Amino acid sequence: MPCDLEVDVDGEQTFLLDKEVVSSFCGRLRNLRDRESIISSTTPFQVAIHGFPGGAEAFELMTKFLYNKGRTEVTPRDACLLYYAAHSMDMSDGVSNLLDLTEKSLEGLPYWSWPEIMHALKQCQDLLPGSVSSGMLDRVLESVVGRITSVTDASPSGSSPESSALRLSVDTRSTISTKNGCQRNWWFEDFLSLSPDMIEEVIKNMVLQKLDHVLLSRFLMHYLKSHVSSASCNKKKAAEIIIDLLYSLDGGSSVSCKGLFDVLRVSAPLKLNKGCQIKLENMIGRKFDHALLDSLLIPAPAGIDCLYDVCLILRFLKSFLSTSNVTESKARLKQAAQLMDSYLAEVAPDSSLKPLMFLSLATALPDETRDSHDAIYRAIDMYLEVHTQLLDEEKTKLFCAINYEKLSIESCKHLAMNSKFPSRTVIRALISQQRKLRNLLQETNRSKESPPEQSRGKKKQFSDDQQIILYTKKLEISGENKRLKTQLQGMRWKVIELEKICKKMKAQVEKATKSRRVSPSGSRSLPRLCS
Repeated sequence: MPCDLEVDVDGEQTFLLDKEVVSSFCGRLRNLRDRESIISSTTPFQVAIHGFPGGAEAFELMTKFLYNKGRTEVTPRDACLLYYAAHSMDMSDGVSNLLDLTEKSLEGLPYWSWPEIMHALKQCQDLLPGSVSSGMLDRVLESVVGRITSVTDASPSGSSPESSALRLSVDTRSTISTKNGCQRNWWFEDFLSLSPDMIEEVIKNMVLQKLDHVLLSRFLMHYLKSHVSSASCNKKKAAEIIIDLLYSLDGGSSVSCKGLFDVLRVSAPLKLNKGCQIKLENMIGRKFDHALLDSLLIPAPAGIDCLYDVCLILRFLKSFLSTSNVTESKARLKQAAQLMDSYLAEVAPDSSLKPLMFLSLATALPDETRDSHDAIYRAIDMYLEVHTQLLDEEKTKLFCAINYEKLSIESCKHLAMNSKFPSRTVIRALISQQRKLRNLLQETNRSKESPPEQSRGKKKQFSDDQQIILYTKKLEISGENKRLKTQLQGMRWKVIELEKICKKMKAQVEKATKSRRVSPSGSRSLPRLCS
């Protein structure tokens, strides 16, 4: 048999073939032969093929089929390879053409074993960039997802003989025998060898088949951790695709807050594109009230003169407040406020933290999210302890973050003796406490004078301010006059005590003012009250 055709496949290997035999099955080579018919028959017909699907290995497999004149059976292991080779070389001629044979083999996809299906999927992954048609991939994906769905949906306990037979037919790699039955994540490890692009195709197909989003999110997290810890060169691409997929699954609601922080941690060194970074921050922000303090203590990026990345926390809070229904949930808002109070205490000792940035953290949440401002007062006190060179104007802005009516009596007493706070701030805090207690007494007297038939069976709890709760011990208006009288007497003594402190502080202010008039150069002006 003459060898008058020389084919160079991707520079990997050269094949010497019979031109007539090959041309009878292969339309692409036949067209080349007709176009180059002027070449002498004594000169081998040379052809260079670039980008052949499967390379030299697939071409050799194809030539075996040609020389056997289509009598070779197409096995599941070779079906994908021959499918793409046949499309590339236009092998649709002849009674038993290669395309027909591969199509016949693909009809048995539902009966292929799990390793055969996965082998076909990996072949599609390797051949897809140079393929002519994606029909093969669609069919393999449908079979893969269908197999996963059927096994995953099988009852984990008390299963019927039919479901048991189904699980056995998938093979030992696709099922893990446990006392509790079939594990839903049996396919995770098999998919780790797939490329990020193929994972994207698989997950999208699974979403269309309505697979459980929680299960898919668990796999994506597993896949990401596996890839970033390996020597893979596609770490950034894998992270970006996984984040996009997680975001598409109900905005990341299927992933725990801790899991999302894990994604942030492993992807931080990869320098994600801006769109992916925003999606990840939005997913975390929506679950901000579920975060742990340790998760928020994220080191600042290189080049930023701070210990922690406070700008990132502010972006989290922005996403949190923009989430639908969050502003209507007092419990979630209060949880976020408690978390921020703890965070403020951690970042306050940072000597590099600018006062405006610290103020932004303290005022990021609405005032109504806090019943007490004791934590904010303590954080500002700690911040002033470290930042001793602040200007009076900067201090005044920080003091505006405190709602003095929400300070406890203990905090007010501490404030009165705190040299880091100006006198006017102390007086304002005491006046707020005095006004609050007076209002409480007036409200109590009105409730005491109300008709019995209107107040019978009703108990009013003063829970608007935490400091009132601390001192009245959740005062209940009832018919126990003796108990009420004792409580009111104690509150009056508190008012008298606050009035004395207030008068003393006013005297100090007047004295300081007179001293300033006598010697203006030797006295420091007091900062103005917060507006």
